[in-house]
Amino acid sequence: MAELQFFTGTMDSGKSTLALQTNHNHAARGRQGRMFTTHDRAGVATLSSRLGLTHEAIEVTPDFDFWRYTVDTLTRGGRIDFLICDEAQFYSRAQVDQLAKIVDELQIDVFAFGILTDFRTQLFAGSARLVELADRMHTLQVEALCWCGKRATHNARTEDGVMVTEGEQVVVGDVDDLQGPPSEVAYEVLCRQHHRRGLTAARARAVSLTSEPLPFG
Repeated sequence: MAELQFFTGTMDSGKSTLALQTNHNHAARGRQGRMFTTHDRAGVATLSSRLGLTHEAIEVTPDFDFWRYTVDTLTRGGRIDFLICDEAQFYSRAQVDQLAKIVDELQIDVFAFGILTDFRTQLFAGSARLVELADRMHTLQVEALCWCGKRATHNARTEDGVMVTEGEQVVVGDVDDLQGPPSEVAYEVLCRQHHRRGLTAARARAVSLTSEPLPFG
């Protein structure tokens, strides 16, 4: 029986790498699939991993209809055995409903990959709906690490190196290079403790060089 599976983890936990590997494994067994993504760091219609791997994909726009695309493809004689859906946190609830319908009505496997919460620690709409509907949910075992060495559980957004907790939910960026200067808008994964305190790697380094007390409030 076909399933809707949701693979989740923080940024930098290997979700896109796993999406590419899943596609490769199924294609190697003669199965034919389609790959989808949106707001990928590499640009439009590209599914990329931080390891440097890329694959052409279909860009999911706000008005994209998974059900219509799949039915139209099958009607024209195309074959689809599975769908790979990366950056699924950005999909709408209606689009996730379409994916579930594809699984149930067409018996096509759907593998969705995405993060659960945004930089404000609030659930993305697409991820929330996937939690509600998925046949199986998997937390990635490759653990991203906070600058302190603990397991990272939260995604932080920085602007000019300063952590922010307000703003638009979707601003495309990547995990910041912690060894280089901060970009205007970047992301960093933190443990809950340091996310709550707003203590990024850059701020921790700055604090260690001054007499400023750590924010234990």
